[in-house]
Amino acid sequence: MRKYLTHIAAVAGALLLTAQAWAVQVPGPIVDVDWLAKHKNDVVILDVRKDTKSFTAKPKKGGKIAGMQGCGAKKGAGIKVAGHIPGAILVDFKHVRANRTEDGVDLIKLVPTKEEMEKLMRSHGVNDGDAVVIAMKGTGSKDVTFGTRLYWQMKYWGHDNVAILDGGTAAWAAAGHPLSREKSKPKQGNWVAKGPNTSILATTADVEQAIKNGTQLIDGRTEDFYLGSTYKKKYVYAPGHIPGAKNFPHPLLVKGETAATFEPAGKLAKLMKAKGIDPKAPSITYCDSGHLSSGHWFVLHELMGNKQAKLYDGSMHEWTKRKEPVEGL
Repeated sequence: MRKYLTHIAAVAGALLLTAQAWAVQVPGPIVDVDWLAKHKNDVVILDVRKDTKSFTAKPKKGGKIAGMQGCGAKKGAGIKVAGHIPGAILVDFKHVRANRTEDGVDLIKLVPTKEEMEKLMRSHGVNDGDAVVIAMKGTGSKDVTFGTRLYWQMKYWGHDNVAILDGGTAAWAAAGHPLSREKSKPKQGNWVAKGPNTSILATTADVEQAIKNGTQLIDGRTEDFYLGSTYKKKYVYAPGHIPGAKNFPHPLLVKGETAATFEPAGKLAKLMKAKGIDPKAPSITYCDSGHLSSGHWFVLHELMGNKQAKLYDGSMHEWTKRKEPVEGL
């Protein structure tokens, strides 16, 4: 009997490995609606949102597109999304990051530990080797970067078979595909973290060294935050920016009136050069908490192929809490 059970376990393990080997592979860091429509049943769709009520909300009357209403404003302003892609699993953005104490300093909104990341992925039904497509509402750059933040964390913990749905749920609806309002009920997954891939993460020590040696620092916030005329006083403790940083406001990352999709890499490169930024140079991106600037990292590292781009996870929250120097008005 023992030999029989051992044989059964070996067969089951082999079948699992075979299934993982045959899992669909995403074609790149971004997939469009057409690709997802063809492969929807072969991937895990994680829909990351801060506005979780919109996941099951009904559309308001008068919308020209099922589940979505656009007022025609640029950069996604005014786009409304109600519902989600059928089969998508809701990920509440407030649970994506973690809090912990490092070197005696209490910090928030950081990349989770290995155990925390495994719990997050497993609780949302992700299995080891799954092809994962990350969606979001797709209404603007703040929303799109919820997706890139989760993407960066998955890459950090060694899951490479992952892509962003360009334009998110808004693009899905704009293409005429149906939306669901059912609650997601994921089964427990068996996802296992690898790594970590520390090559894509910058620490406070890395930023201190960057100031000394002139490594390019990119502030992804809007100009008012960069200059210091305002700041998030709840978790950033001084206005302004890291000395020597150049500003590339996050709304420049996306375009679209019916869905916020990424600007083409070529155009983004031109925009960066116009702002005094070299898209090919070693770079560290940051914002207030490592959320918005994950979009800049994604563009540089994943779309432009700059493998020397890193995200400063602690960003202005950690920088100012450690009483590091800032520049501004």
